[in-house]
Amino acid sequence: MAHVKRFLPGALLVLGALISHGASSEELRGKVELLARGGKGPARGADVRRAVVSFEPVSRQPVRPPAEPFVLATRQKQFVPRVLAVPRGSRVRFPNEDPILHNVFSVSPDNVFDLGLYRKSKGRERTFDKPGLVRVFCNVHQGMVGYLLVLDTPFFTAPAADGSFVLTGLPGGHGKLTVWHEQGEAWTQDVRLPAGPVTARLEVSRAGAPPHLDKRGNPYTSRDSYRDQ
Repeated sequence: MAHVKRFLPGALLVLGALISHGASSEELRGKVELLARGGKGPARGADVRRAVVSFEPVSRQPVRPPAEPFVLATRQKQFVPRVLAVPRGSRVRFPNEDPILHNVFSVSPDNVFDLGLYRKSKGRERTFDKPGLVRVFCNVHQGMVGYLLVLDTPFFTAPAADGSFVLTGLPGGHGKLTVWHEQGEAWTQDVRLPAGPVTARLEVSRAGAPPHLDKRGNPYTSRDSYRDQ
């Protein structure tokens, strides 16, 4: 049984589902490097711990979400964690830990949702059955940005502060290694296990807080922040 799990308090939470893999025994180690535009040296101000490293074997493995929901909270007008990776079919709860109203929503294809306005509480819940990137915003506070990665594989983790990572309990043979980070294009490489250490280099090409419209497709205005009460 493999349990791929890493906690990064206040920045990133990535959990791998508990599943049975029979003879799974391979391990894949590597390092993620974030580079400045043009690949000229390390990127400044980009947090490598916000990357998500995932492995999809050619021999498909069952994806079994945990019984308890994952949590993506609103805290001090931020989403905590900012990046959350979950296996397909997982439930995610969105508690409001602030003494003000929030309206969490997403218009990402296949995973559109709108929780409406709600005060401080244990929050509302949604199930995510479609793999893909879900960009999460607040319709009240334009500066709030979060990312939910719904993965069709049980093998994923987050790099440490130095960019190093390890995935364990992998089945041998061919597969695709993917590294995602909010500020660059996803990096992918075909891998045959067993394999030596892998280095993934991503160029930082986007700002940390991308511009976006409200849930109705309109620009944010001063009226959208009137509910801080």
